[in-house]
Amino acid sequence: MANHKSALKRARQSETKRLRNKATKTRVKNVVKDVRSAVSETANDQAVNHLNAAKSAIDKAAKKGVIHRKTAGRKISRLSKLVNSAS
Repeated sequence: MANHKSALKRARQSETKRLRNKATKTRVKNVVKDVRSAVSETANDQAVNHLNAAKSAIDKAAKKGVIHRKTAGRKISRLSKLVNSAS
């Protein structure tokens, strides 16, 4: 464990950021799962609504630096392709 005052503060900050990033990543995984399940149930209107929510959550995660911007673009592209092919 850290001994210096600044190192202790940095450890606290890192833990806070780790938990925030974890929550954001979990949210992204859940919205992606929602889109995929809506497509498999062949509910087109619902899939489009879930896709819009997923795009928003993924873009926010990329903006915060939780995931890389190209990863975000790839996820959105693949989900859009999936929804469009289903409808």
